[in-house]
Parts: sequence; structure tokens; C-alpha cells
Amino acid sequence: MSTRIKIPNADAASYRAMIAMDKFIESTRLTQTHKDLIKIRASQINGCAFCIDMHTRDARKAGETEQRIYALNAWRETPFFTPEERAILALTEEVTLIANHVSDKTYQEAAQLFDEQYLAQVIMAIININGWNRIGIATALSPALSTAEAAH
Repeated sequence: MSTRIKIPNADAASYRAMIAMDKFIESTRLTQTHKDLIKIRASQINGCAFCIDMHTRDARKAGETEQRIYALNAWRETPFFTPEERAILALTEEVTLIANHVSDKTYQEAAQLFDEQYLAQVIMAIININGWNRIGIATALSPALSTAEAAH
């Protein structure tokens, strides 16, 4: 794969703006689980290997189970997720696949479960990870092998 631009080096100000958005999302009332599910599911849909690797590792450190992480791409067919998590996952999918629009059904289900501020923060977290996914994919970021994996 060819070497691609390193945005933090090429335009530090734009990269700092993305970091600032991350810091804002971290300061919200969103639970760590909700943030992790949003990051992982959007990254799966977008095919950003770098983000999938980073955010599944982070989720595990925060206590997320392997079972739920492995089943995330088939969450509708499992009993593993709460109604709130299901609403967030549905919204994450529809915002990520925005060309299909966000359905009234999906939006209303989320709006019934969350207050307006929380819902706004969910939407902003989805938008934020989609931005990072696009940076990762456009610049061909690749997850690093762990020391054990590199030895094989």
C-alpha cells in the first residue's frame, strides 16, 4: 500500500479540531458503553480496520464482553442488547448509511428513550466516529500488530 498523507502533520489545525470534538464527546453524559457501541458499529459498517481494532480494544478494557463485541454486527438477532442500546445501534446504522436517510421509526424510538440533550449527544458521537472512519480510510491507517501477533 502506498504512503498517504499524515493529516496531523499536513494540517495540524484541522486535526486539533477533530481532537476537540473527541474531547467534547468524552465530556458528555453518554455512557462509556453507548460511546463504545457507536464507535465499533459505525467502524464496522464503514470498514475502518484501524478504528475497529482500537475501539474493540478500548471497549474490552472498559468491561465490554467478547460475546457482545462479536455479535455486534448481528445485534438484531441477539438478546444481548438493552432497548436503549438497540435504539442507539439502529440510529448509528442509519446515520452512518445516511444516503438511505434516518427513518421516522428509528428516530422516534430513540427520542422516546432519551432526553433531547442525550439524543443530540448520541447523534454527535455518531457523526464524530464517522469523521474519524473517513480519515482512517482515506489515509489508509492500519492497525498495528501486537508483539505476540508480530512474532507469528
